[in-house]
Amino acid sequence: MVDRLLGRHDPKTEAKGADLPTDPKSVMWRRVQLARNLGRPRTLDLLKEMADEVIELHGDRGFGDDPAMAVGFARIDGRRIAFVGQQKGADTEENIRRNFGMPHPEGYRKAMRVFELAERFNLPIVTFVDVPGAHPGPESEERGIAEAIARSIGLMSRLRTPIIAIITGEGGSGGALAIAVGDVVIALENAVYSVISPEGCASILWRTADEAPTAALAMRMSAQDQLELGVIDRVVAEPGEGAHADPRETARRLRAVIIDELDRLSALTTDELVEARYRRYRALGPYTEVAAPAMAPPPSRKLGDRLRDLLDPTRWSMGTPPPVTSRRDEPPAPEEV
Repeated sequence: MVDRLLGRHDPKTEAKGADLPTDPKSVMWRRVQLARNLGRPRTLDLLKEMADEVIELHGDRGFGDDPAMAVGFARIDGRRIAFVGQQKGADTEENIRRNFGMPHPEGYRKAMRVFELAERFNLPIVTFVDVPGAHPGPESEERGIAEAIARSIGLMSRLRTPIIAIITGEGGSGGALAIAVGDVVIALENAVYSVISPEGCASILWRTADEAPTAALAMRMSAQDQLELGVIDRVVAEPGEGAHADPRETARRLRAVIIDELDRLSALTTDELVEARYRRYRALGPYTEVAAPAMAPPPSRKLGDRLRDLLDPTRWSMGTPPPVTSRRDEPPAPEEV
């Protein structure tokens, strides 16, 4: 469990010149491990490279500050934005301080505070998603994490300002969706996005977390799979062996994509923006309706049969009369017991 949260992998599979897996399950599992790599750039790391100015805000004005959620304002190529993103640590000590990037309820409420400020000042919002899943601890339940996530999703769905969501690493469960309701959803090449972690899925379906690679393949959680499914809109290629190998180049590529999308969304009116966002999420998960085959009407029953059913429903419910049992007033004989 600790290895998964810290993004530790087999160094042999990431050594330069090492043979890469070829079977689909191993390829998918390698992407999951790359998405969890401890060296991947986090929200503040990316903003440091791509933004001209960054101002971080703290506190939800209700309970306290959550280091697992980084929020604030930034300027990218002269464009002012509000940013929100989960923030993992670069080492064990920082990961513990930031709760491995899993925000508590106050983290999501801090994000909502910035969402509302961005709408008030007509600032576009850029979110950076990198979270294993919603924090499951008792303190989060006590402070209402389910309510905070649900309210954040509802708020983002109706915000009257452009929203760009970027999956930079793990996009897991409601913890990711809480800040990923955007007009456009972008993912890095080795990012993953799913309703549950592969270990959680495997524990439910196969009763063991050892089947996590099988679950990852079945869920189609890679960025390319999600693009084909229509869940995300754009995949950004990572340099070299992955974003962890060259964070600066990764930030440069993301910066160009963010600027392009901001310019595109700014051409829409506010009403067009909100309506398009609504249509986008209503169109997810399409299905085809087929006409049910015609069924023959049940045979008509006479009045006498219907009266018998009312008086003795068990008489004809199984198609055969119930067995006839004799009434015995005296107790059974010993040999009958």
